Amino acid sequence: MYCCQQVLVGKNPELIATLTFLCEQSHKLTNMGIYYGRQLYFKSQKGIGKFDLEKVYKNNNHYKVLHSQAAQQVLSTVAESFRSYYSLIKAYTEGKIADRPRIPNYRKKGKGGLATVSYPAQALKLKGNQIRVPLGNTCKRWFGLDCFYIPMPSNLEFNALKELKILPRNRYFYYEFVYEKEVVKPQLNQENVLGIDHGVNNWLTCVSNVGTSLIVDGKHLKSMNRWYNKQISTIKENKPLGFWSNKLAAITEKRNRQIRDGINKAARIVINHCLEHELGTIIFGWNKGQKNEIKLGHKKNSEFVPIPTARLKERIAQLCSEYGIIFIETEESYTSIASFLDGDYLPNYGEKPNDWKPSGKRIKRGLYRSGNNCFVNADCNGAANIITKVSRKLGLNLSRLCRGALTCPQRVYLWSAKNKRSNKDLSVLRSLNLESPWLQSGE
Repeated sequence: MYCCQQVLVGKNPELIATLTFLCEQSHKLTNMGIYYGRQLYFKSQKGIGKFDLEKVYKNNNHYKVLHSQAAQQVLSTVAESFRSYYSLIKAYTEGKIADRPRIPNYRKKGKGGLATVSYPAQALKLKGNQIRVPLGNTCKRWFGLDCFYIPMPSNLEFNALKELKILPRNRYFYYEFVYEKEVVKPQLNQENVLGIDHGVNNWLTCVSNVGTSLIVDGKHLKSMNRWYNKQISTIKENKPLGFWSNKLAAITEKRNRQIRDGINKAARIVINHCLEHELGTIIFGWNKGQKNEIKLGHKKNSEFVPIPTARLKERIAQLCSEYGIIFIETEESYTSIASFLDGDYLPNYGEKPNDWKPSGKRIKRGLYRSGNNCFVNADCNGAANIITKVSRKLGLNLSRLCRGALTCPQRVYLWSAKNKRSNKDLSVLRSLNLESPWLQSGE
């Protein structure tokens, strides 16, 4: 399988100047390709062939300053975007998709006027522990520079390298190393499943049918988002629309790195839990378009909408394919209000009978009371109901998913060196006088 590793480019003025020049030329060449594709479609309704753009622009200076294979990659990306547009237009006219697609538009200078530059592995050479990245002949004639060198990551093998990308983002540069990786898939039991219910304070609540449960804490991530929004609004106060600065770029890039780190950590926690307990299936509760035109109030919207749970879901799905874990996405309607312990029927969205009524009730945030007055974690109850949604179709055995797993889940903190159970969870249990093996062990 193919993997990608990002490396931040250090503060080297000469190298930064070279990368800036290359990305500027890639930006201009991209817009030239888009112009040709748009005019060809508007005037003759014809599509772009695989090599049409290369034939048109191979003598252009923006093409020749880049290495030939890097320039070909830029134009191939433009051609692929137009071919995708043609396919979507055909699907739209046949009624297969609801929204009419938009033709690819020009890149704007507001994003810095920089675009990605890609080099296939055959264009690169390894000299010592440095990778030689070639430039075009025109660049050599203009500046006397035919290549530049970047350090090879110590954890990668050059022979496994498939592609190198120079990625500009928020006035920083990254190297993206695309490499091939061999993974030995472990033997897991596909009848052992993990149900996941997502939220904000409890980013992921995970419950399995083998009697385990955990919560990935999301309060730290919510706090970082709130601080980021406050900084942005303070700086942009009384500024014109579209205002941007180096400070805004630095703040945004720092926040994006923290979010990306949090996503990777949370996904790894879930996968490690599956590997530890031999869980071969993950069931993720997800309602498509749940953030579209959402109206939770100004404060709640600012907390819920920026949390990138969809990216986390995609990351978990990627790791599942890597380790041979089955990933299932299911709608989660009525899972929060129905009682798992009472075996409530779970209708799909829009199919609820008029006389349907849950047996239990959520009496306060984080606490659910079942019909027979059993108190469990509300999010764990929702995660268990997500498993119930597909249990009949998959023929799952839920006999080991009982009150003990729903009462006191382990809370895992993303940026804590020592993950431990939340004192708030323990105080709630003690106030209810619930006997639990976790309380007796002092965790």
